[in-house]
Amino acid sequence: MTNLVVLGGGESGVGTAVLGKTQGFTVFLSDASKITDAYKSILLQYNIPFEEGGHTESKILAADLVMKSPGIPYTAPIIQKLQQQNTQIISEIEFVATRGDYQTIGITGSNGKTTTTLLTHHLLTTGGLTFGIGGNIGTSYALQVAQNPTMPYVLELSSFQLDGIDTYRPNIAVITNISPDHLDRYEYKYENYVASKFRITMNQGADDYLIYDADDVESCNWLNKNKTLAVLLPFSIKRKIDTGAYLTEDGKSIVVNVGNQAGEIVIGTRDISLEGKHNYKNAMAAVVIAKLRNVDDSLIRSGLKSFKGAEHRLEKVLNVSGVQYINDSKATNVNSVFYALDSMKTPTVWIVGGVDKGNDYSEIFDLVKEKVKAIVCLGANNAKIINAFGSVVKTSKIAEAGNMVDAVKLARGFAEEGEVVLLSPACASFDLFKSYEDRGRQFKDAVHKLQE
Repeated sequence: MTNLVVLGGGESGVGTAVLGKTQGFTVFLSDASKITDAYKSILLQYNIPFEEGGHTESKILAADLVMKSPGIPYTAPIIQKLQQQNTQIISEIEFVATRGDYQTIGITGSNGKTTTTLLTHHLLTTGGLTFGIGGNIGTSYALQVAQNPTMPYVLELSSFQLDGIDTYRPNIAVITNISPDHLDRYEYKYENYVASKFRITMNQGADDYLIYDADDVESCNWLNKNKTLAVLLPFSIKRKIDTGAYLTEDGKSIVVNVGNQAGEIVIGTRDISLEGKHNYKNAMAAVVIAKLRNVDDSLIRSGLKSFKGAEHRLEKVLNVSGVQYINDSKATNVNSVFYALDSMKTPTVWIVGGVDKGNDYSEIFDLVKEKVKAIVCLGANNAKIINAFGSVVKTSKIAEAGNMVDAVKLARGFAEEGEVVLLSPACASFDLFKSYEDRGRQFKDAVHKLQE
């Protein structure tokens, strides 16, 4: 009987442990930190042995196979020891892939992958198709497969999850875009991060599809230098695409044609619930998938109108005294902030900061100069942000906060009627918050308290 060790007692780890147990593996789960009561109850329900608050090396090193949760870096001492003895280390996604022929649509990218995943799932289900959703979003993919092994899934995939695949093969893969992110996990080498994203297509064949941004320099460079067997379906907001998707020259419509019997569909941009050109790209990718799956055009149109968007992604929270507060906590890199600032129509008070991941802020200097009237730095170490933007925004309009309540109060002091307060951090959240979700919810709570 194969000895499976799961490292990490979070969503992906517990889900993998359950799937392993139901498929006959001997399973042991180990977490260096505390495991929440909710996850413990699942482990106990399935009679899966576990430990928390540290690793018993002898048990871990005796594994035939190790599933590493995506948050654990390959530089962790226990991972290094496993690699030295050539123990196979995989991700949750790969573990599921080795357990059966599961049909998936895999979506990755530096920005937009959550919105594209949610919108794709919405269009498919609105179109009457049965699809689950998982990966880097929602309930563990492995746990869902354990409970419903016949359902196809739309998966949001991070670079960390893709690092742990060997055989995983999505029938449809999407790379929304690539920009510098998580460079601290890739030896500060951008090419390593780019290569990680393109692992999504490494096992695809001639019957599979790769949807990508034809305006994205790094994606195009990789495809010019490397080969994939998948059928390429690009999308663009800058030029006409014969097979794929594009934004018309007047900016009023997107046109999608995937070259199959489904035919061409033209959709007015005003009929898309999401705002901003970056969201037109997300919509293009999702509509391409819907057309590949032969969803009726009328149902695609109704799905685009009814979609509500992702929490923590340019989420309009509240208008207080004429000031609109927007939660973009999921913007954990500079490129994502670029899209957010680019969509702002009025003077903006920008709340920024957190754990820097090797950010280069120069690419947004012009946008900050044009759009931002004041900056509130929210992080344990704000020196890099202050140094970067001290010459772009008046120093009298740069403030620091050590918690979310103070950050929102400072932002309110800068903002005037008709303006915007935008939380778009450009950084990871782990200095002051548990996650970007925790950061976003604290922001929303603080904004609502302004009315009290």
